[in-house]
Amino acid sequence: MEAFLVSTGVVAIAEIGDKTQLLAILLASRFRKPWPIVAGIFAATVANHLLAASVGTLIADFLGGEGLRWILGAGFVAMGLWALVPDKMDDDAGPGAGAGRMGAFMATLVAFFLVEMGDKTQVATVALAARFGDLVAVTMGTTFGMMLANVPAVFLGEAVTRVVPLAYVRAAAAAILIAVGAFTLIFGLQAV
Repeated sequence: MEAFLVSTGVVAIAEIGDKTQLLAILLASRFRKPWPIVAGIFAATVANHLLAASVGTLIADFLGGEGLRWILGAGFVAMGLWALVPDKMDDDAGPGAGAGRMGAFMATLVAFFLVEMGDKTQVATVALAARFGDLVAVTMGTTFGMMLANVPAVFLGEAVTRVVPLAYVRAAAAAILIAVGAFTLIFGLQAV
């Protein structure tokens, strides 16, 4: 249960203000069909995070112990610093290219899967799976965290970004991720 809850919290926090939230808002405004978009986000996230968690468990088996502690601690600190950098959608290769032909579900599935490649939440999934060694709980937790962050973006869209300045949210998310990294470095894996 701990792996699920920690994975949910870390990814939900890391996802706030991320480019995938911007993508969710963009797709919602383009298609105006929230349920196929939500289903596409879910399917893409499960596939992407299952792959990432698989890599994480392999890394944990290979490294183990003290080396893993330092890599994970530094990784969480790096993700916290990365969270401070605002994400921007690439206007040239955005999800709108060809999206009309595919429909809301397929456009979301493809766009979210590709946008998540190498993203901080994918890196977090690798780190969490390495930390907990529980492929299923981490995949379920990171997927749930992704849904917690992105489903409101689909339904509420741009209204959310006008209420809470993303710079403040990014700073809070960064502080939490850096604290988890520092805690791991200082107290070890068992304390996290």
